[in-house]
Amino acid sequence: MKAARPLNTVFYRTAAGREPVREWLRHLTKDEKKVIGADILTVQYAWPVGKPLVDNLNAGIWEVRSNLGNRIARTLFAVIDQEIVLLHGFIKKTRATPKADLELAKKRKHEYQKQYETK
Repeated sequence: MKAARPLNTVFYRTAAGREPVREWLRHLTKDEKKVIGADILTVQYAWPVGKPLVDNLNAGIWEVRSNLGNRIARTLFAVIDQEIVLLHGFIKKTRATPKADLELAKKRKHEYQKQYETK
């Protein structure tokens, strides 16, 4: 059965109610938010999407690769029960995705899945 389009997108929420990706986005310029938002919207409507827009990082973690002109943003997400769960966002400063950022996304994915299972 084909998924409904667009896929719903949700922000990962901590136990304290914080939404780290939403908070990260607030610190970006209006134009940068537009680019990232358009890229996520493309994923919502066209999932599954491949390179150059989306790359699989492993363990069910994917990255939206947004070009902001003079810098590059990454929004890490997972697809869980036909929802895009935005787990972590950052400005990329190295060639490879930093291990700490990937591990944080994995941790948040695991926490989200635990919360989802108890609903």
